[in-house]
Amino acid sequence: MGHRVHPKAFRIKEINDWDARGVYQKKFPEYLEGDFKIRRFLKKKLEKASVEKIEIERFPGKINIIISSARPGLIIGRGGGGIEELRKDLGALLKPSLPLEALLNKESKLEIKLEIREIRNPWLSASLSSQWIAQQIERRIPHRRVLKQAMDRISVVKGVEGCRLEIAGRLGGAEIARREWLKRGKMPRQTIRAEIDYAAAGARCTYGIIGVKVWIYKGEKF
Repeated sequence: MGHRVHPKAFRIKEINDWDARGVYQKKFPEYLEGDFKIRRFLKKKLEKASVEKIEIERFPGKINIIISSARPGLIIGRGGGGIEELRKDLGALLKPSLPLEALLNKESKLEIKLEIREIRNPWLSASLSSQWIAQQIERRIPHRRVLKQAMDRISVVKGVEGCRLEIAGRLGGAEIARREWLKRGKMPRQTIRAEIDYAAAGARCTYGIIGVKVWIYKGEKF
C-alpha cells in the first residue's frame, strides 16, 4: 500500500523551514491558536490579493507577520493605509478577551509588525498557480483548456524542470467524480533533496468543489 506524505513536511528539516517560527515555550497552545486565527483572518481579508504564503515569527512582546504576494499594492494601499488597517484588525483579534487576563498578561502590549514581500513571477509558485486554475474553473472555462494553459505557462519559466497538475471532482458537472492530471518534465517526489513546491486549492462551483493540486520541481538543492 502507498503512503502519502506532504511534500513540504517530508523536506522540512532538509531544505525547507517552518512557516511559524520563534519563542513558543510554555504558551504553545495559546500561540498556536493565535497563529490559526491570524492565517484564517488574513486569507479571508486578502482573498483577491494573490497571497502565496503567510509566515509568522514570534519574539517576546513582538510578532512579525510576513505576507508573500504577487499584488503587494493591493495589501499596502494608498499611502500605507491598508497595512495600518490590517495592523489594527490583527491587534483586536489577538487582544485577550477577558479584562482580568488583559491586566495580568504582558502580551496585551503586543507589537505587531507586517512585512510584505513581492512575488516577481507567480508561475514559479505552486500556490499562486493553483489559485489561478481554481479561479478559471469557477468562471466555467473548460478544465482541460485551463490545465494546458497553466502547464504551458509554468513550463517556460526559467528554473522549472518539471510540473504536475491534477484536478478532481465533478468535472464539467458530471454526476460521477473523476480525476484528471497532466505531467511534463521530471518529478522525483521521493528524493528528499529535490526542491518541489506543492500547493492545493479548491474551486467552488454550483455542482460542488473541484480540488486542484500543483507540483513544481525546481531542481536539486544541496
